[in-house]
Amino acid sequence: MKAKLYIITLILMIFFKNNLSASNDKFFYDFKINDVSGNKLNLKEFKNKVILLVNTASYCGFTKQYDDLQYLWDKYKNNNFIVLAVPSNSFNQEKKNNDEVKEFCEFNFNITFPITEITEVKGEFAHPIYKWAYESYGSSAKPKWNFHKILINNDGMIEDTFSSLINPKSKKITAKIEKLINN
Repeated sequence: MKAKLYIITLILMIFFKNNLSASNDKFFYDFKINDVSGNKLNLKEFKNKVILLVNTASYCGFTKQYDDLQYLWDKYKNNNFIVLAVPSNSFNQEKKNNDEVKEFCEFNFNITFPITEITEVKGEFAHPIYKWAYESYGSSAKPKWNFHKILINNDGMIEDTFSSLINPKSKKITAKIEKLINN
């Protein structure tokens, strides 16, 4: 009987591996990244806030989601909520430099939420935030395409992830944001 219980437990652990938190040694707030203007962005400034981390790209078919991200920012920014855009050329769809990204976001979408410098989000050269996300949450935290979303709770841990196909204004995302900011 104990052997069967052990095997079942082992199977369940393997099956649900992607949603298990593998490491609590680091939190989102333990990282730094440069903003789009090249200044250090210490993520400790976002401590006790809910963060929607989104890898973005200017030439992607999902780029119109910038409007929806701005909507979320405007709606929830006074409720300890942050949208953090991470422009990336990991999928070969980003502008050549940070100045072009900043101008594109401000001119086309009136973006006022924080934007980082162009950053790798996958592979060997991925930023430590994205390596941490994968190591602490599993494969669903690894961007498969641009506009992949990672929801960080106010404790600095990953709460959930959302594919590029899920619109930022979807009930699936907004319900989770509202639950987190109201806790």
